[in-house]
Parts: sequence; structure tokens; C-alpha cells
Amino acid sequence: MNVKEIKKDFPILKKKIGANDLVYLDNAATSQKPVQVIEAIKDFYENHNANVHRGIHTLSEEASDMYEDARAVVAAFLGAAHPEEIVFTRGATESLNMAAFSWGNKNLKKGDKILLTVFEHHSNLVPWQIVAKNTGAELMYIKTGAQGEIDMAEYEKNLSPEVKIVCIAHASNVFGTVLDIKEMTRKAHAVGAVVCVDGAQSAPHIPVNVQSLGCDFYAFSAHKMLGPMGVGVLYTKKNLMENMIPCQFGGGMISEVSHKSAEWASPPEKFEAGTPDVAGAIGLSAAVKYLEKIGMEEVRKHEVELNKYTIEKLQSVEGIKIIGPKDPVKRTGLVSFYSEKVHAHDIASVLNSSGVAVRSGHHCAMPLHTELGIAATVRASYYIYNDHSDIDKLVEGVKKALKMLS
Repeated sequence: MNVKEIKKDFPILKKKIGANDLVYLDNAATSQKPVQVIEAIKDFYENHNANVHRGIHTLSEEASDMYEDARAVVAAFLGAAHPEEIVFTRGATESLNMAAFSWGNKNLKKGDKILLTVFEHHSNLVPWQIVAKNTGAELMYIKTGAQGEIDMAEYEKNLSPEVKIVCIAHASNVFGTVLDIKEMTRKAHAVGAVVCVDGAQSAPHIPVNVQSLGCDFYAFSAHKMLGPMGVGVLYTKKNLMENMIPCQFGGGMISEVSHKSAEWASPPEKFEAGTPDVAGAIGLSAAVKYLEKIGMEEVRKHEVELNKYTIEKLQSVEGIKIIGPKDPVKRTGLVSFYSEKVHAHDIASVLNSSGVAVRSGHHCAMPLHTELGIAATVRASYYIYNDHSDIDKLVEGVKKALKMLS
């Protein structure tokens, strides 16, 4: 992968932080946007802007075609069987809320169980807490090992006919651990459970085929994979969509309305009330095309190599402890670490003074940090425009922080 050439496509990477060049290592929070995505959004607003599905004039037809083309591009990227299985949302958080409230509130009842991992992002935890309160279902948690791995034998012990849904991250946003979703789904289906996957940290980084994985729901955000903010996707198996209730109501999601009642449109429109973010969907489509031109296998190979380099470099820094798997193949493109002497926020602040952008805190995984007994971690996450020199600046900054503050 020619990182120097790729960097040229990202205008923001020319930015200076004080006197320092920007080193952007906060990609697990959001990625930067290439000019191809920016131009696609600009082109829509300059040349095609109109509301979709509601007009017979030229602009509306153009906008509708571009919006549905974006749906087809995303469906192909995920390996979905039908474009209609793709629902556009405001992000992975809304996608996971939709799965919880549209499917969970209708299909769960007292005595049913919801199985999650202990390292779920709050977006794949809190909605299920609310659904459990609404329906009387019970939350259960799968313990993980020290490196964020799932013991399959232990997982299988937790599965029973009472477990109606398994809610799991494809990759942890703290450990970085990539789970065997295909095998976990197979085991869940064997007891009749549905599987909801948070793909926010996996869709941007590894090849994903939802038919091969077998999962019933798959959620991710555009902004973590070079696309715009405010757009996400919920893939849902077609056979589940009819057994789900909408969670938003109004224009676009109805087929017929009287003064006393309404009937819903067919999916995916059933779940897309109101004017959608058409430009955002088009921007996501442009991001997908950009990544596919590079090749998701190449993206993955690049990040595994950076994992290896980052882990080796950070392990050489006295006083730094890395969490998650040491095997670079078993994690996505991020490394979380901490010092027992210097708070994560202080390390991140010193790094910022050197132009290095990282994330510090509990990363919307507070229960995990509580269980680990760690107040906060520093998370360095990289992408297609990062290279060894960026990691070197990260490590230099960490050493500087420890020297200053220990």
C-alpha cells in the first residue's frame, strides 16, 4: 500500500497542530475523509439536490436513483442478498437502537434472555438494558479472557433455548480483539437465537460478508470508514424485517394513512421515516468505492503490519501496559494502553502538544474498564493513511509524557 500517495487524497492531513504536522491516530473514533468523498457530497448538493421518492421531476428522480444506487453499493460491500436488507440510519448507534426497539420490543418477553459480552460499546448495551426493562427479559454477560478473547466452550455453556438474541461486537473498540462471528452465530442459531453484530470497528478494517457470517443484524457507521458523519447502516435479514415494528413514524415510511390509522411501507422504507441524509448515503457509497479500489484485504494486511510495529514499539517503553491480544492478527488497527503512574488524559494531552491525536478515557466501554480495574486507557488507532513514522511519533510522545509526569 502506497501510504504517501493515499495521504495526498486527505486534505486535513496537511494541517498543522501548532508547529507540528498532524499525526492522526484517532480513527476508531472517526476517520478522515478523502477528497473523492468530499467531492461526491459537493456534487450532489450542487447538481442533484432534491427530496427522494416524492417527485416526478428530474432532480427528484436523479436524487432517488443516486440514493438507491448507494444502497446497492453498500449491500454489495457487505455481501447482502438484497439491497432491501440495507436500512440507512444516522450511525451505528441508531442502527443498534433500531434492532433493539424494532425487533426486541416486539419479540422478547419475560423469561427470555439477552446475551452480551462484557466489552460491548454502550451503544450495543444500553438499548438492550432498556428493552430488558420494557419486556422483562434478562441480561446475561459472557466473560472474556485477559486479551478480550471469548472462550467458545464458556460461550456455549451460556447458550440455551431461553437466549433469544446474542448481541456482540465483531471487534472490540478497546481490546481490538476480532471475534469469530461465524462460529458464534452458528452456535447461537443452534439454540434458536438471533444474532446482532456491532460492526462499527470491523466493517472499515476487514472484509465482511454477512451471508458468510450468518448474522441476523449487522450495524456500522459511515464516518469510521472514510464517509461522512451522521450516516449509518443496519443490515437486517429480509425474513426478520416483517416481524419488526418501526421506531419512527411519519413521511416516507407509510403506504396508506387515514384519520384513525396507518399502514407501513415495505422495508427498507418502513424503517426510514422522514427525509433521509441523501448526500450522506452518496458520500458513504463514494467511501466504499474508495476502499474497494484499494481492496479490503490490503487494508487488513496494512493494519496487521502496523499492529505488529506498534505493539513492539510500545512494549519497549518502560511503564506502559498494553491490553488486548499481543498477536497482531487477532486485533483490528488499534492498540489501547495505560500507565499506572500517569493518567491516560495526561498522556493524550502531551501527545496533542506534539501534534499526535489519540483518544483517552473509557471509550464508551465503562463496564469493561471497571472490570479491568483501570480508570482509563489511551487508544491509538490507525488507518490506510498511517505509517511507521506516525507510530514513531506516538512512541516518542508517550516517552515524553512519562518523563515529564512520572
